[in-house]
Amino acid sequence: MDDLIPIGRFSRMSRLSVKALRFYDEQGLLAPAWVDPVSGYRYYRRAQAGRAEAIRVLRTIDMPVGEIRDLLADDDPELTGKRLTAHRERLRARLAEQERMLRFLEGLIDRGGRVMPYEVTVKEVAAVTVASLTLRTSLAAIGADMGRGFGTVVSAIGVAGAEPAGAPFVVYHDVIDEQTAGDIEICVPVPAGTALPDGPVRYREVPGGPIAATVHRGPYQEISPAYHVVTGWIEQQGVKPAGAPREVYLNDPQTVTPDELLTEVQFPIDKAPG
Repeated sequence: MDDLIPIGRFSRMSRLSVKALRFYDEQGLLAPAWVDPVSGYRYYRRAQAGRAEAIRVLRTIDMPVGEIRDLLADDDPELTGKRLTAHRERLRARLAEQERMLRFLEGLIDRGGRVMPYEVTVKEVAAVTVASLTLRTSLAAIGADMGRGFGTVVSAIGVAGAEPAGAPFVVYHDVIDEQTAGDIEICVPVPAGTALPDGPVRYREVPGGPIAATVHRGPYQEISPAYHVVTGWIEQQGVKPAGAPREVYLNDPQTVTPDELLTEVQFPIDKAPG
């Protein structure tokens, strides 16, 4: 008991707030050495400072709490090294994406805030039957959620003994930004009458009708100007949106570079102009 340190002193020693220490205890990362059964006050040992520092550093480099728990539970140095290497590769990919976005921003600034030229077309699209999965997501999680979501939909189609019957697309039912989560609907066209297995993936028909559309060429993260152009065109033409916008993915990100990606942004409208 002589080497026990109150949580306040351990917080100063470890440079982790009292709130963070309580959270890491709840997550099974760093439990107090002793908790007073009467007051509930938490005490730590000096020997725990090394683990606290490891947690602090790993959180600084954005390793998820669950992965930290697994890493610190490993007794195998080789497995620990593999976990750190995997996280290093994720950080490198994130850095590359951020550098690409900075180049995009520099180009936008050089053009005086003017967006790249997009040609807006109006066309009539037919109704399409799809395997559909609706997800609640956030701006930070949308990439990973879409990847898992498309995997879930394609798996359900396979169980049904069917094949995708067209380009996949996502319907954005809500505006999603840094402050606001929202619903997206992942859709993969399937033959009419496809009997999907019970589960979150459902069969439905997406209605057809007139749409205003443009094609974005380049990384998905740089698609916002295409939305600006189409929504501005809709306002200028005096027509009205008639449904949630969609992104139709015209080629496969696993077979082309980010600069070669083609995405059609579609806005259903109430009527063709003129």
